[in-house]
Amino acid sequence: MAKEITTRAEDYSQWYTDLVVKAQLADYSSVRGCMVIRPRGYAIWEKMHDALDAMFKETGHVNAYFPLFIPKSYLSREAEHVEGFAKECAVVTHYRLKTSPEGGSVVVDEDAKLEEELIVRPTSETIIWNTYKSWVQSYRDLPILVNQWANVVRWEMRTRLFLRTAEFLWQEGHTAHATREEAEEEAQKMVNVYATFAREWLAMPVIVGVKTESERFAGAVNTYCIEALMQDGKALQAGTSHFLGQNFAKAFDVKYADINGKLEYVWASSWGVSTRLIGGLIMTHSDDNGLVLPPRLASVHVVIVPIYKTEEERSQIRACAETLLQELKAEGIVAKFDDRDNLKPGFKFAEHEMHGIPLRIAIGPRDLANGTVELARRDTLAKSSEPLVGLAARIPALLETMQHDMYQKALKFVEANIRKVDTYEEFKRVLDEDGGFISAHWDGTPETEALIKEETKATIRCIPLDSVPEEGVCVRTGKPSHRRVLFARAY
Repeated sequence: MAKEITTRAEDYSQWYTDLVVKAQLADYSSVRGCMVIRPRGYAIWEKMHDALDAMFKETGHVNAYFPLFIPKSYLSREAEHVEGFAKECAVVTHYRLKTSPEGGSVVVDEDAKLEEELIVRPTSETIIWNTYKSWVQSYRDLPILVNQWANVVRWEMRTRLFLRTAEFLWQEGHTAHATREEAEEEAQKMVNVYATFAREWLAMPVIVGVKTESERFAGAVNTYCIEALMQDGKALQAGTSHFLGQNFAKAFDVKYADINGKLEYVWASSWGVSTRLIGGLIMTHSDDNGLVLPPRLASVHVVIVPIYKTEEERSQIRACAETLLQELKAEGIVAKFDDRDNLKPGFKFAEHEMHGIPLRIAIGPRDLANGTVELARRDTLAKSSEPLVGLAARIPALLETMQHDMYQKALKFVEANIRKVDTYEEFKRVLDEDGGFISAHWDGTPETEALIKEETKATIRCIPLDSVPEEGVCVRTGKPSHRRVLFARAY
């Protein structure tokens, strides 16, 4: 099979696009800025959804659904919020079409203009907090721990499949609390849920941190994040969790009566991850042969490919494969038998590598005679001859080994690409030659942050939560600094 994808060394950006399309994960849509998520890509999202949903419910959250359309006036109630999203909003102004007087087409009915324009949700804080006003009267109504799985629209013209599209899928949690401490604790708890999910399911190392004031979510008091590093040395914001203070409660007048009957504004958090995680997954693990999937996110764990010349050999191998399929099923392993007779084994091997199936088993006449199979790992491309007896029982442990090995490989890459620098000349050199995360001192001012971004295109990705105080001087201005932050160029 001719893979026809650009290599990472040739053009990393084109490699990524080629892989997404050739691995049949997503396609471009006729709607500008939007994508079609194909079944193979959606299967990954379903796995992510199911794992995260279980984690949310374990932490006491429940799912709900809120409208896609938000009255324009709602966005105007929280000044920072509307300013942050105003340029990304899609607006509905009319509710009806009519046939053109000339015929043959439809046009907007000028008489069907909405009294108030509706915004296609870019995020749901405003409509949810307008709803919470009717849900909350007393401290007994708190906390509210709600999540919704939904689509959102943020008008983007420079798009990249999964990483940045006008419409994408995500989950958004929105919680209401009686105290500041509870809401702050919720925001930190959920960013750590995301970190656990990224590490244990995506095999993706992430750094947990807090955003600077300039990089916070619009309307938040604090934004916590998980930051990942891609193979090309660029960072990816993989998830965020926000402590919203009382900003939205005040904007929508959401108050509760405390145990003494005193009215207080509610405290809030919100948090979300999106289909952007699929892009991060691809760029963390995949290679020039195609997609490399952590086994826990694979919808098919094993593919069995027969190698034969005669119908008799084919029949004997099929019988062996069917027994193995049943044994694998009993172990909870999803396996497929690729018996397409119009394709050569080499084509199938390349195709399954492109699709990222974790394990491939090849069975030929000689294998049957010897009681063995050829086993190939997708993550390392290593092949081995394995005894057929007891093979199915050994596969779960092997898949867990692969999951562990993929995480350790990615972790070593991240650790090798966090570099401490102390001068601006070194900062720029490392950024241009090596990329990755740069650990450097910053004087804490948004002016210096903006200046560095303008001069180098690097942003402060986060202030790591596990960072320790350290006296130094700002890498750009020479002013006093009390801790290092992480800079990088980012997606």
